[in-house]
Amino acid sequence: MFKSSAIHRLCLMAPKPQRFRHFGETAPPGTATKKPRTLTTDATASAVDSDPNPMRNAFSKYASYLNDLNEKRERVVKASRDVTMNSKKVIFQVHRISKNNKEEVLEKAEKDLAAVVDQYISRLVKELQGTDFWKLRRAYSPGVQEYVEAATLCNFCKTGALLNLDQINASLRPLSDPSVEPLQINVLDYLLGLADLTGELMRLAIGRISDGELEFAQKICSFVREIHRELMLIAPKMDDASDMKTKMDVMLQSVMKIENACFSVHVRGSEYIPFLGSEDTNFSLLGVPEIE
Repeated sequence: MFKSSAIHRLCLMAPKPQRFRHFGETAPPGTATKKPRTLTTDATASAVDSDPNPMRNAFSKYASYLNDLNEKRERVVKASRDVTMNSKKVIFQVHRISKNNKEEVLEKAEKDLAAVVDQYISRLVKELQGTDFWKLRRAYSPGVQEYVEAATLCNFCKTGALLNLDQINASLRPLSDPSVEPLQINVLDYLLGLADLTGELMRLAIGRISDGELEFAQKICSFVREIHRELMLIAPKMDDASDMKTKMDVMLQSVMKIENACFSVHVRGSEYIPFLGSEDTNFSLLGVPEIE
């Protein structure tokens, strides 16, 4: 009796045999059949029918796209680094300016700036034209900002005016293929480069004061003040204002240094102007001829 009841419980606990339906079998009438899920895109829609594994085909194309983008980013970073290095050389060349060699120095700086465009900016244009170059902005932005700084500094020393964004983009447009979208410097990179310009103008103003060119230094002071005033109105409205906020603080310090230097020379002109602006060795530090 005990054995028969135990056997009966074991039979109840045993799993029931399951019937497996092959894929070739048709479903019973009245039941809906589920279609297998597939991942298709516009690029792979034509290959779905022929590829037995369309998901693998789709993700292989995604991987290929990302690999090409990373390789392009590396080339863009290298080109941007070359633009930065050679634009700095142009800025250093401008700082060699004096009242005796102004035309010669500016002519050499303009030739070096043209070489930067022909040799290095052209590489950026070749890599980025006709593509969504905004995706790689972080890769080429430092070089573009340095180029804007060098170009605007040369233009100010030559003409005394600001080189605007439209003029810079117009100078770069011949480098692009007319059949594709040209690489254009955006407003954010232009304004960031313009913010760096004030620091170079501060160094230039201090150098001009030491060389006795006080009028040129005062002209630089008025120009930097105007840039700072205009950027103070624009900076709060910028989307990516973190970099600009830091540069605005540095810009304010540059403005104050130029103002203090010009103010000191203006107030204590009798002490500085003859000593700085005259080649006569009879003048003392106080600007009064020494009494024998």
